[in-house]
Amino acid sequence: DLKALTEAVGGDLVEVDALARGNQNPHDLEVRPSLMVKVRRADLLVMNGLELDQWAEVVVQGAGNPKVAPGAPGRVDASVGLLVLEVPQTKVDRSMGDVHPVGNPHYSTDPGMAAGVTANILEGLARLAPQSRPAFEKNRQAFLGRVDQSLARWNAAMAPFKGARVVVDHNLWIYFLTRFGLVEAGSIEERPGIPATPSHLTKLIGLMKDQKVKVILSVPWADQKIAERVAQETGAKVVPMAPAVGTVKGPDKGADAYLETIDYNVKSVAQALR
Repeated sequence: DLKALTEAVGGDLVEVDALARGNQNPHDLEVRPSLMVKVRRADLLVMNGLELDQWAEVVVQGAGNPKVAPGAPGRVDASVGLLVLEVPQTKVDRSMGDVHPVGNPHYSTDPGMAAGVTANILEGLARLAPQSRPAFEKNRQAFLGRVDQSLARWNAAMAPFKGARVVVDHNLWIYFLTRFGLVEAGSIEERPGIPATPSHLTKLIGLMKDQKVKVILSVPWADQKIAERVAQETGAKVVPMAPAVGTVKGPDKGADAYLETIDYNVKSVAQALR
C-alpha cells in the first residue's frame, strides 16, 4: 500500500520499491540481505509506523545508509497525525499475543486515510526535492479526487449493510469496518497471532449462531481450515480479503492498484452480506 501511495504522489519523479509483498504477514517478515541492498540505494524510506515494521530497523542497520536512519530527512512515518484505533488502555506484554501496543497499525485498509498518509509522503519527498513540490501536490490532489469518487461508490455499495456483524480471522480490519459502518463481532484468534483453543472456537461458534453472523473475513496467511470449519458449523461464508496491494491477481503497480484493492474488498464483503 505504501508503495502505491508513494507512486500516487511521486508519479514519474520517483522509483519505488517495496520491502514486503501484499500477501505476507507484516508482523513476521524475514530480514534478508536483498532487502538491505534495496535500502542501501534508497533516498527515502516510507515506514508504516505504529510498530508494525520494526523488522525494517534491522534492515536499515544492515544497509548502513545514513540518509534513511531514524530522524534523518529521508525517513517518513506514514502514520503521523492519523486517528489511531484500538489504542490499549492497559500495559501490553507478549503474553497477549501480537497486540498492538500503540494502537492498530493497519490503517491503510481504510481509503479515508489516504489523504493523511499521502500528506506525510509528500512532505518527505519535498524535503528531498523541494523544486518538485508543485508536481507532487498536483499528483496528490488528482489521486485524492479519484479516491473521493471511489468512496462515493463504495459508501453506496456498503450502505445497505450498516451495522452488519462479521467475524475476522486476524485483527486487521477495524479501520475498513469502521469506515463502512460494520461491526466486528469476534475473532477466530483468541489472541492476535496465537492459534485458537478449542474452547474459544466453541464460544465463537455459539456467538455467531446467536448473532446470526454470516461472514468471516480471512487474510492469506491465516489457517484456512479453521475458518472453513467455523463456517461449516455456523452456515457462514469465508471471504478471502486483500490486506494490501498485490494480494489478489491483477494490476499491482501504481496508485490505482490501491483503489482496485479497496474495490475488491468492498465488492467481496457486499456480495457475501447480500
